[in-house]
Amino acid sequence: MCAHEPQCPATGSPAAHVVAARPEQGWSLLCDGAIVFDDTGELLPDGRVVEPHRLSVGHLASAA
Repeated sequence: MCAHEPQCPATGSPAAHVVAARPEQGWSLLCDGAIVFDDTGELLPDGRVVEPHRLSVGHLASAA
């Protein structure tokens, strides 16, 4: 799908880059074929779904 040399990284690799973005719709297409959503969820090329992995409120830092 892209011009990586060597070939595109495997699905889920941090080396994948955005080839199309629709911020108004909340998603981006990566060169490895995965779609990532603003809520941190993902749709992988084989149809598997990665649930959003948000931090719980207890893990967020509070401002003083």
